[in-house]
Amino acid sequence: EKERSGELARPEAQARERGIATVKNPPPVTGLRATETVRTFYFDPSFTLDRNVLGPQGELLFAAGTRKNPLEVVSLSRHLLFFDARDPRQISRARQLIALSQGRVKPILVGGSYLDLMQSWHVPVYYDQQGLLTRRLGITQVPALVSQEGLRLRIDELAVSP
Repeated sequence: EKERSGELARPEAQARERGIATVKNPPPVTGLRATETVRTFYFDPSFTLDRNVLGPQGELLFAAGTRKNPLEVVSLSRHLLFFDARDPRQISRARQLIALSQGRVKPILVGGSYLDLMQSWHVPVYYDQQGLLTRRLGITQVPALVSQEGLRLRIDELAVSP
């Protein structure tokens, strides 16, 4: 009866619309603000194994306590630019940095619609899901540019024009 009257269709349509809205505009990363005080700091991505890593035959590959830095094996091929697309000043600064870098910057949003930017800029735009990267890197202000310097990451929290 409810199906015939359309009573079930309404909540389904509303749920679908909410899902589409969430994809188009993911929840913004909390705890970030527009840069007030420009700063540069460094992040060492090294990690220490908390248990032995064994091979397929049970042979020890890496012992617990081994310290490794992923930048010894792979390098950051492009700069990472974290910014909030809800702030027109940050969009403007991001466009400027991307143009100057000749495509060597990967735009990563912490707020706003990545789909809208991808359509207008014609480049892939990423999103920092739940703030995993910004939290791990210690970023508290955006825009922030991450680049590799030797075996550590340099993080510049950049000024935005008033």
